[in-house]
Amino acid sequence: MATVILQRHGRTTANAGGVLAGRTPGVRLDETGQGQARDAAARLSAVPLVAVASSPQERCAETAAHVVEAFAASGRALTVETEERLAECDYGDWQGRLLKDLAGEDLWKVVQRQPSAAVFPGGESLRTMQRRAVDAVRERDAAVEAAHGEHAVWLAVTHGDIVKAVLADALGMHLDLFQRLHADPASLTIIRYGDTRPVVLQANSHAGDLSWLDRPPAGGDVGGGAGPGGPATATS
Repeated sequence: MATVILQRHGRTTANAGGVLAGRTPGVRLDETGQGQARDAAARLSAVPLVAVASSPQERCAETAAHVVEAFAASGRALTVETEERLAECDYGDWQGRLLKDLAGEDLWKVVQRQPSAAVFPGGESLRTMQRRAVDAVRERDAAVEAAHGEHAVWLAVTHGDIVKAVLADALGMHLDLFQRLHADPASLTIIRYGDTRPVVLQANSHAGDLSWLDRPPAGGDVGGGAGPGGPATATS
């Protein structure tokens, strides 16, 4: 079973200004976001990534470029493939507005309390967003495994709501609960899909060694398992 690392883009000028950027062109990483992306890339350089997919938004492409640069520094080549289905949610008429103003809209309460019923005026629904993002990740994951083997690791650079929606699916959570999850700028969330169910290995991770992803997964996890690379455990 392959492993996907979901990375949210680093902080942007819109994030810092409290603006819902959506798919607005030209939204880029600010100085803090550049640093976050570099730090995440340094962590990822310990991982034997075989593929990188990115949302088409500039902030994700910039974040992915830091990973490519970190790999190139050690003589390893990576290319980034754009995946349209990893794009930011289409917030429609909400795009480009201040979050503090949107908080006064009736739809804001729906987005927070019952996201599965939320449809953005002139945009898409959160259900549609989750469906296309989950399909993209699961299909690419299967393709990566077919091409590179069951221990392959790949990276998907995308947006906060996309990360949360994919993570909710992996956890078996209803979309109405996805606001309980969090994805900070440049954070990493690691999911391993299998024949029976996904396993969430890390969520909203900011620091720590990732070299354990270079080792095959343990043979089983009955009783809790023995940790990354450890033997299967039959009892707790």
